[in-house]
Amino acid sequence: MTSAEIRKQYIEFFVQKHGHTFVPSSPVVPHDDPTLLFTNAGMNQFKPIFLGQETRDYSRAVNTQKCIRAGGKHNDLDDVGRSRRHHTFFEMLGNWSFGDYFKRGAIEMAWELLTNVWKLDPTRLHVSCFEGDEKNGVPRDTEAANIWKEVAGIPDDHIHYFGKDNFWEMGDTGPCGPCTEIYYDRTPDKSGGNSVNGDDPRVMEIWNNVFIQYNRNADRSLTTLPSQHVDTGMGFERICQVLQDVDSNYSIDLFNPFWSRLKDLSGHTYGGKFPKTNSVDAVAEAADEGLRKDIAFRVIADHIRCLTFALTDGAVPSNEGRGYVLRRILRRAVRFGRQQLELKEPFLHTLVPIVVEAMGDAFPELKKNPQGVVELVKDEEVSFSRTLDRGLQQFFEAEVEAILAALNQSIQGPITASWDPADMREASFTYAGHDGSGVTISYNRSREIAGAIVLPAADAFKLHDTYGFPIDLTRIMAEERGMTVDVAGYEKLMEEAREKARQGGKGEASSLTTLPPQVLEQLRERGVAPTDDSEKYGYEQLRGKVMAIWDGKELVDSIKTDTELPAALILDRTNFYAEMGGQVGDVGRIVTAGGGSFDVEGTRSVGGYVLHVGRVRNSEVTAGKAASATVGIQRVATQQNHTTTHLANWALREVLGEGVQQKGSLVDPEKLRFDFSHGKALGDDELGRIESLVSAAIERKMPVYAKEVPQEQALKINGLRAVFGEKYPPMVRVVSVGAPVDALISDPENADWRKYSIEFCGGTHLASSEEAEGFAIVAEESVSKGIRRLVAVTGPTAKSANAAAKALDENIERMEQLKDDQLSPSIAALQKAVAAPGLPLRAKRRGQIAIAELQRRQKAFEKSSGGQKAASGGVDAVAIAGDLLTAAVDLGGGKMVVGHIPGATNDGLLSAIDSVRKKTPSVAVMLASASDGKVNFVAAVSDDLIAKGLKAGDWVREAAKVAGGGGGGRPNMAQAGGKDPSKLDEALTTARAYATGAVK
Repeated sequence: MTSAEIRKQYIEFFVQKHGHTFVPSSPVVPHDDPTLLFTNAGMNQFKPIFLGQETRDYSRAVNTQKCIRAGGKHNDLDDVGRSRRHHTFFEMLGNWSFGDYFKRGAIEMAWELLTNVWKLDPTRLHVSCFEGDEKNGVPRDTEAANIWKEVAGIPDDHIHYFGKDNFWEMGDTGPCGPCTEIYYDRTPDKSGGNSVNGDDPRVMEIWNNVFIQYNRNADRSLTTLPSQHVDTGMGFERICQVLQDVDSNYSIDLFNPFWSRLKDLSGHTYGGKFPKTNSVDAVAEAADEGLRKDIAFRVIADHIRCLTFALTDGAVPSNEGRGYVLRRILRRAVRFGRQQLELKEPFLHTLVPIVVEAMGDAFPELKKNPQGVVELVKDEEVSFSRTLDRGLQQFFEAEVEAILAALNQSIQGPITASWDPADMREASFTYAGHDGSGVTISYNRSREIAGAIVLPAADAFKLHDTYGFPIDLTRIMAEERGMTVDVAGYEKLMEEAREKARQGGKGEASSLTTLPPQVLEQLRERGVAPTDDSEKYGYEQLRGKVMAIWDGKELVDSIKTDTELPAALILDRTNFYAEMGGQVGDVGRIVTAGGGSFDVEGTRSVGGYVLHVGRVRNSEVTAGKAASATVGIQRVATQQNHTTTHLANWALREVLGEGVQQKGSLVDPEKLRFDFSHGKALGDDELGRIESLVSAAIERKMPVYAKEVPQEQALKINGLRAVFGEKYPPMVRVVSVGAPVDALISDPENADWRKYSIEFCGGTHLASSEEAEGFAIVAEESVSKGIRRLVAVTGPTAKSANAAAKALDENIERMEQLKDDQLSPSIAALQKAVAAPGLPLRAKRRGQIAIAELQRRQKAFEKSSGGQKAASGGVDAVAIAGDLLTAAVDLGGGKMVVGHIPGATNDGLLSAIDSVRKKTPSVAVMLASASDGKVNFVAAVSDDLIAKGLKAGDWVREAAKVAGGGGGGRPNMAQAGGKDPSKLDEALTTARAYATGAVK
């Protein structure tokens, strides 16, 4: 059977014969689950059902789920290439029961499919069951074992018991339970029983049936779930391997087109060779050219499948979170192609169409915009080709440093190193000698310096983290040169990085903002219905009743002022908006009968229950008491920003075209932040047109309409904007600025609708656009490759910002009329105005241009008059740096100061740096200026922050690269230059992000 036939047979077996509902695969990018980097199992989309937070109109489901395991708890990345059956991307065939059948039903169906439909030899099948966990009170799963005996007649010697391998958990917390795994033995004499759950590729797990009985809590304890469920997962590529009778997942029909294309590109043929074990054997691999090339074939084929699906589902390569994982995957594939298959030109993007052709029928979303995926992959390839060259140079320099360290230990004297930069294979080390005689030692690939030469862990980690060199490559290259690598130290650094990534990717909420399954069940048992929040779009004070109080550990009867501990109130009805869709939750006050007063500091919704999180401020709050709820005035500013976010989204499409898609947003009382897909920074003309369109919409005083309508009808509205990858219910709320929703539905194809902002949205909004009062863009920057971020303000804040812009323009006009000898003090004042926070972005850019022109005039005047310009260039750089210091953010216990001082000379920047360092002992400071078409950067880092991972030389180099330049220096002090002043703001944004990521 072909893979397509196998997939179809599996789904039809459960749908047609056992009454399951087919549920399409969810995206591999879990947009609605911040606890996951990627969808790593078929059960992810059903997690709310297992947690008791949702119900569906079916109790049995089946599908094939797109999965990525390349980060977090489940990470198969390092095994890909060596293993016969591991992938970063794979399909997971699964069937589920939600409180319907349990162990017996799952086992009966599994046995029927494997032996009756697919005709697998029953005597080659082995199963495993959970051996039990006394500590957590989970018994040995003899129940499942006995069912196997009754249903399938499996003998005792084909039933195996294991510990944690037979207890399935999706992550650090969440639904879990014991499982029974099914193995297929392909040894010639059926003697593979002792290899079950081992490394013998002939004895392979093909199916896992998980019996979800528990919830893993944050403290690692287990709580029994109110309902029992079944979650199964069959590796699609694995069952194809068995049914197609081949010896690896990479020999099934899905991969053949990749081998053909790679042969055309490289001239090499895939041979199907595998290492004896999955572990790295650098010496063996270095000696076996065919094996190295086959590993490269598998890495490339696997990784392009992973990238194509992830990018299709809305992810982008970046330096954070899942974007960072994807960037590593892409670089790993490119590096293998270049190092092992001699593919010097960008090649990976040419494989995207193969993925689309092979899997587009099963996953139609692949066919929607394949060219966009091709372009993203190609851009990353081109960028990494330069990084790879620098990585090879970095390895060589680290190698030289390691040799110097070894020689210094044995010779005990000053040693210098020299090499040919064009070669990077040979270096000479010279020891001057105390008597003046010189000793020169040559080193190259064929000769090892006496003594053990070890590449330090920090260098190996930097090669991995910065340049995409996996440890196996570093070890192989080191072995070729007779060196070893401090792998233990590297693994320690890697584990620290993994823990940081896990913490960064989890987004775990406070215990007050989530309700475990057992607590949800307790609420239902007490008759507490989900909160009626139908009044959340209004402002009027609302009367209700406190139904329950949650302290983060248990439901309590009351809370008092003297505890000062936060808690969450659940009311029967509320007018508070719970955080959702990018809009922050409401704040306000709840007053109960008897005089209890509760300040609400945030609002969340879990399983239909609205949690009002805050603190008692007066007396006592008791469950069962009547209460009045008053939403805080901050809601008004939030609504101004939310409605204007919709207008900005519409304006971006009008100015930049249809390719602009929303990639995230944040709406709070202070600002609106909107992320969107676009390949380059916005110019002043584009920003001006966006501001004009939004401001005009505000001035038109357009009514804001909102109504729930069937999703199927709403999707037909011309000009509708919806978030890519977002799941929408059958009934959706349409928010339209200017056009009644009923009119949109009755005439959906009307071309006039494109003149209005029309979106799916569950948030709160203004009654009319005029209530926004004003609009000003204060920042536009890069978030990651192909993703830009726009930050804007509305209401009184926008009015103040626009007034400051007008005053700045008037000031510039006055200064242009000044005589040359009057410019110096005025330039400093103008610089301070430009550096003020909250100034509209276009005004800031106009000010920077004006400052540069005025400084040019001043410089010419000083030259003609024989005067000497001050070191600061007429700008009080020290004073401005002091202002920046007051706005500094925390960094590893110290402060981070990053800012722009237009027109300051290099000496002026150095003086400003010194003043900051004197005022703050623990600081990382980077200051920059632009003049005469050039950019200057100066950075300094205190010793404590250097110890935590931030070095000034690396830091300033990363910022300068954004502005088209480079530089470096010592860990505590460094300078750099750039060639593109227009990229200065973006460079400083990069600097902030780099410093935050570098400090451990």
